[in-house]
Amino acid sequence: MDTCTKNVSRDVKTPRDVKTRALVLKRTNYGEADRIVNLITPEGKVSVMAKGVRKPRSKLAGGVEMFTLSEVNLHFGKGDLAVLTGAKMVRFYGEIMKDLSMMEMASGFLKEINRASEMVDSAEFFEILDKCLIALNQRFNMKVVEAWFMLNLARAMGEQINLYTDVSGEKLRTDLKYRWDDLEMGLCACNDGPIDVDAIKLMRLMWTMDLAVVCRVKNADKYMPEILKIAYAVKKVVK
Repeated sequence: MDTCTKNVSRDVKTPRDVKTRALVLKRTNYGEADRIVNLITPEGKVSVMAKGVRKPRSKLAGGVEMFTLSEVNLHFGKGDLAVLTGAKMVRFYGEIMKDLSMMEMASGFLKEINRASEMVDSAEFFEILDKCLIALNQRFNMKVVEAWFMLNLARAMGEQINLYTDVSGEKLRTDLKYRWDDLEMGLCACNDGPIDVDAIKLMRLMWTMDLAVVCRVKNADKYMPEILKIAYAVKKVVK
């Protein structure tokens, strides 16, 4: 059972109450009417006991639905689990639920954030996930959202791609093309390589600009096969 509280309350020694925003990563039924819920918040990951949440008239139920941004009240006592004392829905990403492929992708994002937050404390996880859910809900290009998610998740975990020099240390040139080298984890100059200056600029943009801006870049879709290949190669490194 996952009971990690990470940044939010790891060193709490006396009872206290916290109010914050949260996205549900995972829910596990407990007993007859309760649930243990993994939340990602701007302060980190926290696991909470949602008492009576499975009862028909529970006031907490709407605030711990999947693909929902909520404002939650948490009580931290001496145990590993905080207690969910209040939950109010702020935003529901309902469009995601209408498309199976979007729902599968979004569910994969939740699992990745849940796993990553067990290895690294990062205040960026919440924002990365929320921006991707917003983009999917607005039906932006799914491949662009996926690539942005994977690259920024890797960055938040401390792994970045060198997008300024190739594997031999030479500065990347606008008149050359490149291919990705899985062994060197970098770009190699190649006459017929699939990665050109525009693909490199797009990857740089993915690390410096908001996802909504990246999703509006014209012809971004043509670069996604190679960028996704790179993103998943980097993801393997940080696992």
